[in-house]
Amino acid sequence: MQYQSTRGNASNLDFRGVTLAGLASDGGLYVPRVWPEFSVAEIASMRHLSYVDLAARVMAPFTAGVLSEDELKELCAAAYGSFSHDAVTPLVQLDGQHWLLELFHGPTLAFKDVALQLLGQLFERFLTGTDTALTIVGATSGDTGSAAIHAVAGREQVEIFMLHPEGRISDVQRRQMTTVLAPNVHNIAIKGSFDDAQAMVKRMFGDPEVTGSITLSAVNSINWARLMAQVVYYFWAALRLGAPERPVAFSVPTGNFGDVFAGYVAAQMGLPVAKLLVATNVNDILHRALSKGDYSVSTVTPTATPSMDIQVSSNFERLLFDLEGRDGSTTGARMKWFEQMGKMVLSSDMRRKAALFTSARADADEMTNAMRWAHDHAGQIVDPHTAIALHAARAASLPAEVPVVTLATAHPAKFREAVERATGIRPTLPARVGNLFDREERCIVLPGDYGAVRDHVLGHAARS
Repeated sequence: MQYQSTRGNASNLDFRGVTLAGLASDGGLYVPRVWPEFSVAEIASMRHLSYVDLAARVMAPFTAGVLSEDELKELCAAAYGSFSHDAVTPLVQLDGQHWLLELFHGPTLAFKDVALQLLGQLFERFLTGTDTALTIVGATSGDTGSAAIHAVAGREQVEIFMLHPEGRISDVQRRQMTTVLAPNVHNIAIKGSFDDAQAMVKRMFGDPEVTGSITLSAVNSINWARLMAQVVYYFWAALRLGAPERPVAFSVPTGNFGDVFAGYVAAQMGLPVAKLLVATNVNDILHRALSKGDYSVSTVTPTATPSMDIQVSSNFERLLFDLEGRDGSTTGARMKWFEQMGKMVLSSDMRRKAALFTSARADADEMTNAMRWAHDHAGQIVDPHTAIALHAARAASLPAEVPVVTLATAHPAKFREAVERATGIRPTLPARVGNLFDREERCIVLPGDYGAVRDHVLGHAARS
């Protein structure tokens, strides 16, 4: 399997290459040259596989020529062996049509663990026996940081620098990063938004002063390997609800567009996805883009769902690339315009091609009502992000025979205050998290200035 950049001016790479590179040298994102496809019979044959075996089967086409299905199975067994539920991502029924897919049974209580525990295994596999020293630079709106840090903390040949917006993530999210004191972990709080942090990370990948002296990689969902691992749980859920004979819809709390794009990839591979519901909070750039064609940046409004307080969704570029006929020059020009002007228009033809997606926007009251409904009618406590998607799922006009799966992306205890305000119940952290609030924190605060962040990274980076 070969991968190409969405902007058309970077060399094609194999799976090992795109995993270690993260972002393409031309600023684009890597995607497979062709989407692999499974037949109906092949999908049906996956129905009784364990999660580890299913993961290896679904991902094998993407790693062809680099890792075999048996090698993938070994890596997946190591990645998911620490999850607290044997099913890895269990389904919970809410009513006759609605289901929750619990993605928070990993070590940091968020869906990012499903991908990043595997990514940590991949980094170790590809670096062992080489002289390469990898510097991972990432930005987090809350959950990516802790999942990435836990995946690579203490690993040789890797240094990780994680940027987060100061004061704009929950105390649990922050402490899950800053209490990891491994010497290869560097937490940076910047004065600004997640979009500011993400822009700095992307800028580093195009900065010759940085790329000329250290080997960079990414753990954000701009890294294809991370997104690939998220495709698996769409197959897992759909197979348990009647696929391939029965189509299934998914509602996804969406900020950076990576999680819901994984559902799009599953559909391209042959999974019968009835609809992908893109659920946003009041920072609704994706809702405006899909419903009206208006993809324009506005001011970020801090909310109780910080992982969705985003105005520039990096993975949307991957969808644009497909919608525009996989023409890298066209997508590159479009993204250059967007980066300069902060806006673009999606034509009616592009929106027609994106008909698999629909979108919904939830404000604070609608989020709270969804949390109360889950508790009062189904006995489930959900976090605010999941509540946004549950609101979208319940508001969607889908046939009664189509199951709707809401992706439960975080354990409710990661957002204790918001959950308590809505339900009157203050969720407790699972015992496996331990004494999180008694641990020492280590983090530095830097201004929202690219030069200051770049200099700090270069001063502490791993060198081959």
